Amino acid sequence: MSAATPSTADKRRAFRALHDSGCFVIPNPWDAGSASYLQGLGFKALATTSSGFAWSQARPDNAVDRESVLAHLREIVAATDLPVNADFESGFGADAAGVADSVRLAVATGVAGLSIEDSTGRAEQPLFALSEAVERMRAARRAIDAAGGDTLLVGRAECFLVGRPDLAETIERLQAYAEAGADCLYAPGLRTVDEIGAVVRAIAPKPFNLLIGTTSALTVADAAALGVRRISVGGALARAAWGGFQRAAKLIAEQGRFDGFADAASGKELNAFFAVHGPHSRA
Repeated sequence: MSAATPSTADKRRAFRALHDSGCFVIPNPWDAGSASYLQGLGFKALATTSSGFAWSQARPDNAVDRESVLAHLREIVAATDLPVNADFESGFGADAAGVADSVRLAVATGVAGLSIEDSTGRAEQPLFALSEAVERMRAARRAIDAAGGDTLLVGRAECFLVGRPDLAETIERLQAYAEAGADCLYAPGLRTVDEIGAVVRAIAPKPFNLLIGTTSALTVADAAALGVRRISVGGALARAAWGGFQRAAKLIAEQGRFDGFADAASGKELNAFFAVHGPHSRA
């Protein structure tokens, strides 16, 4: 690597600084190419997406094993000079000790931050009990601190995504995760200005991550005015890419037509872009 390549410590410091003031977008690549492209557009940080990566492996979301996720984190970190936040699902541990072990391994990949969510993946009990979720968050905090403490910990309350759109419960969980050591809080599924504003106020001064994964009238400026510190898009960019792929492929399969390529990216432009912005150009 060149002397100009930032170190892991450099990236972690830069990532924390982004959370100190203002509002930034942290888009979600799913492979080395999309990570390099997003860096080339000028974004300041990236976050992985469990769904986007899972689909690239022909799996549904939350059905990829820990070792594959760790390998994916190493790939994304190597593909970009930007800080990378890991979508680390619920921590890949049956208990708090298991979460701590997995977080230790995730930190070793060089990520600048990682998120731990409170969903169980079980329909009959979609969320961990608050006490258990808090202990898992504390375990993640201890593992990060043991590794030097510079990796940012994001606590996620999944209430709105698992069919429990209770704002009071969401706030209670986020406040508990902040107490347990989360540096940044995240509640995917919030939609209204009132919901977003209430959460931002309730967790202040900790920064809040807003998910905008569908078409929304909210702009970055709007989110910033509400006090949102960072905005992620989850699997939305991956879904946008899949949407174009699906439409073109279905036209061929079902109608024998090739006009689905009308909106395709230019190969010449992609080649030129990656000649300048690809990981090899930093070697």
